[in-house]
Amino acid sequence: MRRADKEEESLKLIRRYVTPDRRYLKLGGSLLGMSGRDRTKFLRKLGQAAGEISPRELDTLLDRGWRERKTAAWLVAAAGRSEFRDRLGELLLASEGPYAGQAYCVALAVFRTRADADLLVAYLDRYLRRPDLYYDQTAALGALLLLDAKLGADYATRFLAPDGLWQQWIDGPPSKDREAPDSYRDFIGALCAFADEAAKHCPDRLI
Repeated sequence: MRRADKEEESLKLIRRYVTPDRRYLKLGGSLLGMSGRDRTKFLRKLGQAAGEISPRELDTLLDRGWRERKTAAWLVAAAGRSEFRDRLGELLLASEGPYAGQAYCVALAVFRTRADADLLVAYLDRYLRRPDLYYDQTAALGALLLLDAKLGADYATRFLAPDGLWQQWIDGPPSKDREAPDSYRDFIGALCAFADEAAKHCPDRLI
């Protein structure tokens, strides 16, 4: 396929899945601020889109910028496409751009396996050692705590030990929010619940 044709195909995908009703902006914490009726309508359309988009089209979106990657990760989560686990883990660890990392964490938490926990652990092992970088550490910890609760595991324990990597990251410059770790778990849990609600409208839900 010629480059121009590939770009036109990508733009069609963006117009179909990313930009309708400014979807890419509403995915994430903005869902908490929606009215119940608006959120129900939004999540219904998200679930329908998740059932329509093909794996190849998801790959195309994940090869692009943060808007496309963020949207694709939510579509992956709603459809339960765990075959994208490693791809999302790689993108999270690379942290090449802003705004999409939280969506990767949501998808990994939705998949609910120890393989997903391992990817979050790898991320925290790398980025909690960089207090100068305020990336997606809070989302990753929240997702890991959520997985611990669902799996009966204790992956997060060593990060939260006194003087552990979490405390070192919090204490290191620049100054950071000092909310309780459980608040991040509850936040990611709420986003996962939205993904699960969207999944009810996805006929090809895989997990």
